[in-house]
Amino acid sequence: MNQPLQHTTVLLDEAVDALLGGGAPPQGVFVDGTFGRGGHSRRILERLGPDGRLVAFDKDPEAIAEATRITDARFSIRHDGFRHIADLPAGSVAGVLMDLGVSSPQIDSPARGFSFRFDGPLDMRMDPTRGISVAEWLAEADVQQIAEVIRDYGEERFAGPIAKAIVARRQERGAVATTAELADLVAGAVKTREPGQNPATRTFQALRIFINAELEELQQALEASLSVLAPGGRLVVISFHSLEDRIVKQFIARHSKEVFDRRAPFAAPQPMKLAALDRTKPGAAEVEANPRARSAIMRVAERTGA
Repeated sequence: MNQPLQHTTVLLDEAVDALLGGGAPPQGVFVDGTFGRGGHSRRILERLGPDGRLVAFDKDPEAIAEATRITDARFSIRHDGFRHIADLPAGSVAGVLMDLGVSSPQIDSPARGFSFRFDGPLDMRMDPTRGISVAEWLAEADVQQIAEVIRDYGEERFAGPIAKAIVARRQERGAVATTAELADLVAGAVKTREPGQNPATRTFQALRIFINAELEELQQALEASLSVLAPGGRLVVISFHSLEDRIVKQFIARHSKEVFDRRAPFAAPQPMKLAALDRTKPGAAEVEANPRARSAIMRVAERTGA
């Protein structure tokens, strides 16, 4: 009998502490923008006051199924991406948490097609009920389109040769349909790779980010958080690769650092909407226990009254 796939939540206590703060149990409305397998949500509910509420979002039907196991009346979940945070009333939220990692059950399920470690259909959609799969996209895209995605979202210097190999294979034997087929193609096109890293790592990352519009949705969700957070409300974001973290870092900086305008030196400074509070990485013990935590960076900001 198969064991259920397990997920270990990264920076669990640190994220919930940053979101809720200290003191009495909080009573406001909080948002878990990426429910995943519910690690953060369950810990938030443990600490939430009786009049508090937690609203969660997730695109993955398996995450929604897991969320139905929570019977707490203070909890609700929406089968939507976290850009739909924008649907909440302005100024109504006391804290927003976004954990941008792919959950271990998603990665470790061959049927989802996220990983080159297991052979399965080349899908990679966070919500397999909507949109097109990676295999469907690769069956139609041209060399330039494929190369741009792999280069821009995977920071892969062999993006051109990989794209040519994918299209040549399609023309000779039909489109790439499985994770193993794609991993083999990439391995043949990538001439050198960092020690310990599979040649397909960056390509798989790039295609997953692209097919789920992850960076665009992150930018939309961050902008929405400015609208829905009440003054004093916390924004907590855990990123797992440089493209995500750069967006979060620049977003917080843009709304927390005063810009001196040399054309109007005596003008009043523009009021800042955020105050940057913290940047945290997992400790050595957490990384040793859960190697997938090693690349995580958590950034925390607080909504001002501006």
